[in-house]
Amino acid sequence: MMQISRLPDRLLASPPARSRRGAVLAVVALLGLAGCSEQPEVIKIGVGQPLSGPLAALGQDMVNGTKMAVDEINARGGVRIGSTRVKLELVSADDKSDVEAGKAAARTLVDAGVTVAIAHLNSGVSIGSAKTYADAGIPQLAISTNPTYTRQDVPTTLRLVANDNLQAKALGSYAAQLAGAERFAVVDDGTPYGKGLADDAAKELAAAKKQVLLRKTTDDKTTDFAAIVDEMGKAKVDVLVAALNDFQVEAIVERAAASGLQRLRIIGGDTLKTDKLGKVAHKVAAIYATSPILEAGEFPSGSVFLGNFRRLYKGDPVYGAHYAYDTVYVVADAISRNKSADRAQLLERLKSPQFDGNAPVTRSMRFGADGEQRYSTVAVYLLRKGVWQPQLRSDRW
Repeated sequence: MMQISRLPDRLLASPPARSRRGAVLAVVALLGLAGCSEQPEVIKIGVGQPLSGPLAALGQDMVNGTKMAVDEINARGGVRIGSTRVKLELVSADDKSDVEAGKAAARTLVDAGVTVAIAHLNSGVSIGSAKTYADAGIPQLAISTNPTYTRQDVPTTLRLVANDNLQAKALGSYAAQLAGAERFAVVDDGTPYGKGLADDAAKELAAAKKQVLLRKTTDDKTTDFAAIVDEMGKAKVDVLVAALNDFQVEAIVERAAASGLQRLRIIGGDTLKTDKLGKVAHKVAAIYATSPILEAGEFPSGSVFLGNFRRLYKGDPVYGAHYAYDTVYVVADAISRNKSADRAQLLERLKSPQFDGNAPVTRSMRFGADGEQRYSTVAVYLLRKGVWQPQLRSDRW
């Protein structure tokens, strides 16, 4: 929409009577040009995710979901914008699960001219790159869960799932009610995601009158947990609350089993909910994961998505492919309704309370004015015989 303040000063001033007609005609001409912006030849969908390193499988899953949606929409002719159709193009960048690499990935996507960015997975990376997208006016849709992400005083941050305020309540309250659980250890990876989740979960345990006998912060690359496991053994810990990565908990399980802690129960966040822990889960009493990222099969429309995904990629999603898939469809729907690929109009539409966008799998991807999901849920899963089995889910906890 054109703002009158952008008109030349000579048109804002009161013209003399003899030139008023010419000035009015000039204003009309300018407004007409503003309403007839040329449509792009292609709409670029940016994806910034970890495509190398220990979280590459999760990042590639997001790319796969995005590509699947892009290909489906293009097969139908592209996104309808007024009387024309425009094809989508996927542009990906590897953020390497690193803040500085994430900033570089964000700059790559900005320079490529993406209309929207599905970025990033790690909270620290999403937070660190937010200003880069904001400066370019690009809506950033992240699957990250740290609350700070949407509280940075930039308008372009949107979250695809529930934030860690709700997940921490689920993590702490579910851990507290486990039968016979009285003595707890809480360990995090030092990232904004891990430490924030662990701190809030520890508060939930304290509110439930549980003993947190060990509280440790490490980093997101450590795999030597000998000292921490030894301390847990001495403190006779019943439950470990682990805001860590899957490969780190794998190392803890191996050490715990070797140290005689086979009765230990472990519960963590969504970074545990991968295939990696299936190989070692039998070595401890139980492994649980809380996640705002529900399985595709838990949604009524998930079976169709899963069938198509399996045909394309010869396996099931490992993380959030269906959320990335829905994001592309929601964005395409917003652009079509706007009859424009303008980024500012897209952001306004996505945050509009009246916008009920097309999300084929989740059916409930709706953003508030603050960029948070309006209908968010966190579930608890138990790893049994290599399969993450849903135990409970709630939007309240």
